[in-house]
Amino acid sequence: MKFCLLDRIVEFTAGQRIVAVKAVTLAEEYLADHFPTFPVLPGVMMLEALVEAATCLVWDGLDFAPSVVLLREAKNVTYRSFVRPGDVLRVEVTCSRLAAAESDFAGVGSCGGAEVVKGRFGLRHFSLAERDGGPDSADRKLRQAARERFAALRK
Repeated sequence: MKFCLLDRIVEFTAGQRIVAVKAVTLAEEYLADHFPTFPVLPGVMMLEALVEAATCLVWDGLDFAPSVVLLREAKNVTYRSFVRPGDVLRVEVTCSRLAAAESDFAGVGSCGGAEVVKGRFGLRHFSLAERDGGPDSADRKLRQAARERFAALRK
């Protein structure tokens, strides 16, 4: 299952900061199994929303050079409240370090002005061709998909 935990970028400062939103609906597949009588956005999905926002900073900052961006580590992640269908999760992520292979971020997610998730995390990024000697065509497809996703989020 592929997740898209961002609906729209609302603020963007290249290489520094991003603010994005996700409207949570009952149509989210994972809600059916996560407390079926009390559907809430799983904490790992809140963290994924922060990671996806940070990934946009990596894509833009490195001109889509890495075709793969992955969570490397998460530190001091705290969850304060539930995010329910009908809520809008607002994530704000700031970049503290952006290098060719790794990057570090701090992020906060909130609903209605109340903090629901907060943490620091690192990403690693690479191209398949450089790392595994994979076909460049796979990298091109992944980069093109990243460009399209980023453009759609910025509309």
